[in-house]
Amino acid sequence: MSDSIHIVVVPGWRDSGPGHWQSLWAERLPAAVRVEQDDWITPSRQAWTESIARTVLAQPGPVVVAAHSLGCIAVSHLPDEAAARITGALLVAPADPERRAALADFAPVPYQPLPYRSVLVASSNDPYCPIRLAGAYARAWGSEFVRLQNAGHINIESGHGEWPLGLALLQSLAGDAARFPGGTEPMAVPANAAPSSSRFVSLGSSSS
Repeated sequence: MSDSIHIVVVPGWRDSGPGHWQSLWAERLPAAVRVEQDDWITPSRQAWTESIARTVLAQPGPVVVAAHSLGCIAVSHLPDEAAARITGALLVAPADPERRAALADFAPVPYQPLPYRSVLVASSNDPYCPIRLAGAYARAWGSEFVRLQNAGHINIESGHGEWPLGLALLQSLAGDAARFPGGTEPMAVPANAAPSSSRFVSLGSSSS
């Protein structure tokens, strides 16, 4: 088994389109593989978690997950075998499956600590998940919490195509000395992009 970190990109409901930070990472990072779902519109918890688990287990080394929206919730439902292969997770703008009928199959959301380091990034004005609920997820999962001001759903519509802060957080999860397969060099991580597990961090810039 390889020691290189592999990135598994997990889009949310309706997928992440062209120009979305997830799409850019999947295209540009040699270490990245994107999870594909058979049905992006009417998601099934069993089908989605099985697809994610297969993708994680297919990687030849440790995995860092980069999930968005409903993808975060699906990751929290992963079976133990897949979760054991994950060393870190960047969980961005998690969804609230109890607020939308189309996502109801993912409720209730697990409120147990995740067995790996995770960073949850949420926005103060996300229309799909109140910031208080995102904070509750972070506390329950044991995630480090980054709160962005007025960043919407942290997607292409809110101006988050190129997203340097997100990439820095991904690198912090992979490890400062980690190299991705394909020769990608470690990148410098801004001091305010590596939150401590003992506190929540609030950042004013929504797209930095």
